[in-house]
Order: sequence, then C-alpha cells, then structure tokens
Amino acid sequence: MRGGRAAIAARPRRGTTAHAPAPDEETAMPHAAAVRGTSVPRAEGQGPAGPLGGRPAHRSARAAADALGTPYEEPAASPPPDRPRILVLRALGLGDLLTVVPALRALRRRWPGHEIVLAGPARLSEPAAATGLVDRLLPTSAAGRAVPAELAWSGPPPDVAVDLHGNGPPSHLLLQRLRPRRLFAYAHPGTPGIEGPVWRDDEHERERWCRLVSWYGVDADPADLLIPSPAMPSPAPGAVLVHPGADAAARRWPPDRFAAVAAALRGDGHEIVVTAGAGEEALARTVAAEAGLPESAVSGGAADVPFGRLTALVVRARCVIVGDTGLAHLATALGTPSVVLFGPVAPRLWGPPPDPRHRVLWHPGPDDAPRPGDAHGDRPDARLLRITPREVVDAVRDLPERERRSLTRAP
Repeated sequence: MRGGRAAIAARPRRGTTAHAPAPDEETAMPHAAAVRGTSVPRAEGQGPAGPLGGRPAHRSARAAADALGTPYEEPAASPPPDRPRILVLRALGLGDLLTVVPALRALRRRWPGHEIVLAGPARLSEPAAATGLVDRLLPTSAAGRAVPAELAWSGPPPDVAVDLHGNGPPSHLLLQRLRPRRLFAYAHPGTPGIEGPVWRDDEHERERWCRLVSWYGVDADPADLLIPSPAMPSPAPGAVLVHPGADAAARRWPPDRFAAVAAALRGDGHEIVVTAGAGEEALARTVAAEAGLPESAVSGGAADVPFGRLTALVVRARCVIVGDTGLAHLATALGTPSVVLFGPVAPRLWGPPPDPRHRVLWHPGPDDAPRPGDAHGDRPDARLLRITPREVVDAVRDLPERERRSLTRAP
C-alpha cells in the first residue's frame, strides 16, 4: 500500500440501483431467520438481540465504552423508525474488519444521518463498536471465508447495501435479495445487472474497498485507517507482545522461533506478554515455557482476550510481533509499532502502510507472484520459514523508541 497518498478521487456519482431478483431466486431464498422481537444468535455475554438481529446501537456503544474505559453518554432519543440504513457485508475476521475502516469512515462521512449496520460474526460486536463507525451488528457468519447463506434482516430494505465481503454472485445475490435502493459491488459476469468497477487481484485490501466506494461517488482515503485509542489502563504498559497464532497453519511461524525471539528480548530487559486467541492456549503456553517465561505471561487462549483488554495491551505496548493475522491489523489501526512476518501473501496486499513504526519481513522467491502460496494452507509457508529469529530480534531493536507517555495510562 502507498499509505501516504491522497484520498482516492470520487468518480461521478453512479445511479446504480439494485435489481430485483428473478422470481425463482426469490422463492429459493430462505426467509429471514429473525423478525422484530425475535431473538437471534449473539455473542456470549451480550444483551438481548435488537430489532435487526443485532445489539441495539446504544448497547453496543455502551459495551464498547465500558470495555475501553471511556465515558458514555446515553443517547437523547431512539432513532426514528424511518431512519435510512446502510448494510455493509463483511462477515470475516478482525483483520478483515480493520482493513475496511477507511471505507466505513467514508460511508459515515457521506451519510452521517444513516444507521450503518455491519453484517458480520457476533464475536466482532465490540471491535465493530470500537471503530466508532458501526451503529449495529447483524450477526452472520459462514465456514471459512464463505458467504453466509442468509441475513436476518427485517423492516424496510436498506437504502444502500455495500458488498465488502468478496466479488461474486453469492455475496451479490445475498444483498440483492434484500432489494436495497442502491447496491455497491464489483462487476462480475455472473451478475451482469450490477454496474460496478473492475476487480483487481493485485491490490492492497484497504485500497480495494476504498476504490469500490469511490467509484460510486463516496470519497475514501486508504490512509484514514486509525481507530480511537482506549482509555483503559494496560495491564503491561511497555511490554513486547508476542502473538504466535493465526487462523491457518500457512501463516503460523514455528513456536520454537517465537520462543527464541521472546527469550532474546527478555534478555534485553523487555517484559514479554504472549497473547492468544480462543483455542490457542497450548500454543501460547508452549512459546512461554520454551522462552523461560512464567505462566502469567500468557494472556488469552481458553477464550479470546476481551477486546477492551486487548486494545489496552496493544496501544501501550513497546511493539507487537505477529504474523499476517488480525493482531497485526490492530497494531496498525492503533498506531503501535509492529514487526510482521509475512508468508505466503505479500505485504503489499495485506501489510501495514509505509511507516518507520512498522517493519515487515518477507522473503519471496525470484519469480513469486503476490500470492505465491495458499494463505489458508495446512502447513507453514516456505517464504515464512525463511525468516530467522535473529532477523526478528534485530527488527525489534531497530524500531524507533516510543514516547514515554504513549506507554502509560492516559491522564
């Protein structure tokens, strides 16, 4: 990504209107699983589901404020029932959500009076609210990176539906069946009724979605990627965060190498915290044990680290050492220095913007394409394995120093 570039210039506003599906498509579409007053799946610990199948906007905002330690003001009144809504489909992971923050911010700026509803996994409720750009989460998900089979939408059709999930008929038709007034999506021969820009494989993820909304007349800047910092104090200010997990083995650097890095940096005098997502406890504890760290150095694993605690750890960390996964994008979104280990996908497609605070390590072959391997493969990628512990330690040592005030609790 060319992170310092100006906003993508908006093209003349398109008048694309979502075409109604053919009768047989409409008949085949399952009815919405939730209607007003009907509960829907929600994340553990969340309150009752809202009328769109997600948490009401003020509850999501309150939960995020409580988690992040920021003040919360009760809204003066509920939004009018006829408030227009924007539905954004991005039913993927944390990193995927954070890469579309610039596009979401562009939509919010263009339509400040609309309610923005994000269709995504329930576990993203707090991260979505923490961006300050999403009013409500509509819980939906599918296996892997597939398109959900249905959306539990009720009430009037969306004023605008935006496909930030992918490029193809499954996601296009999922939104088209809701009969939005306008549908923003990339052009595809399988949905010839949708006019949109041409999809490019060789494009950074942030730029891809900014280009989409810009094509429809919504100015977007890929560099506008930061999210608000939490006020919650960090349990380990100034620590080096080591995150050995990733959702696919192809992007997981070997645990013994993470341990070697952690041990070397501990020898430099750094406090080390090993973070882990749900299901990664054994991996994190292996790294900590091999590095000679106490069990208390591990945060998370049996479950995800609560998002408020995670953002507090990241925003006041000395740096984050991580593979190409969600925590790398969180460090970027919070402006925290990072050393990111890439393979098999090139950093120019998923990496942080050019900035002295971020170091990317990537060792492609002489003829490698931007995606030379399977990002969701079942074994560590060869390019990732070319990265040595010494390189990572040296990259951390070469990072610019952080101001002391950034490592302590805000006054």
